[in-house]
Amino acid sequence: SVSGRSNTLDDNTVDLGAGIGVAGCPEHATNADQLLARAEIAMYVAKREHAGTVIFHPELDSTSQESLSLLGELRRAIDRDELRLVLQPKVDLRTGQLVGAEALLRWQHPTRGLVPPMRFVPFAEQTGFIRLLTNWLVERVCREQQTLRARGLNLKLSLNLSTRDLMDPDLPGKLQKQIAHYGIEAGAFVLEITESAIMDDPQRALQTLMKLHEMGLKLSIDDFGVGYSSLAYLKRLPVDELKIDKSFVMNMAADLDDAKIVRSTIDLAHNLGLTVVAEGLESAHSWKMLAVLGCDQAQGYFVARPMPADQFADWAQRWVAPDTAGERLATDFVAII
Repeated sequence: SVSGRSNTLDDNTVDLGAGIGVAGCPEHATNADQLLARAEIAMYVAKREHAGTVIFHPELDSTSQESLSLLGELRRAIDRDELRLVLQPKVDLRTGQLVGAEALLRWQHPTRGLVPPMRFVPFAEQTGFIRLLTNWLVERVCREQQTLRARGLNLKLSLNLSTRDLMDPDLPGKLQKQIAHYGIEAGAFVLEITESAIMDDPQRALQTLMKLHEMGLKLSIDDFGVGYSSLAYLKRLPVDELKIDKSFVMNMAADLDDAKIVRSTIDLAHNLGLTVVAEGLESAHSWKMLAVLGCDQAQGYFVARPMPADQFADWAQRWVAPDTAGERLATDFVAII
């Protein structure tokens, strides 16, 4: 009854979980002995990694040790100052002005080099270590916001919350403490949450989101369109912003159906009083298309790739919006507007 949930012990939040190994027939084995052996291998990996459930795959033996080693090194990465904050700018599509940036985490390993987030974030999520990473990210983002204000840049900074973060009852208090420490108003920060993170435990997620909203923090639904939240449920959430997944944005010019999805999403969000941000802006043509559809903001490689935080302020003060007036839109696209 307590497995997989947060529990309080001596005023500390403790995660309890079970390690489960899964192997199937005939995918992983063709006889009972082999099937049990491979399920057991997966179970031990799940236990060692505190990963909950692990499904056996052929590379498990060769990759599990590397994964365990990586997780152990990640635990020491904060103390060794190996984590890096990078920022990807967001722009207003109507005015071209810089309005904010998304804060992202990177791990600069001393021997492995730059470790991609998809290599370590899932492990951190599975083990609960993600909370320490989130604490680090929140502190650095607050510090960066203070730096930007000192440079005369009044921008909103966004950061991502995981499923574990949403289930953490201590999260609102931690955020409030950091924001107060750096003397920045809560409205200067946007917390991005995926649809799937909310739907894992909708009731608990809603309680956390309500507390964050009451603090004055802005809330955003990330990667909208690839999850499974209903329109009725979306209306219940105290969110301020909706981010359209880049898979739709990047294909708009080639796929009219994607353009229709983007248009419908923008209309839906605006009807709910939400700001719309498009991910995956990679060309002047896409900028023009999104602007014509009424999208409010965008981020992507056309504006800038994620950059080290210590370079962001200089870049922001040099930013000049591109001229998209000469971009011509296809006739079939114009027809759906």
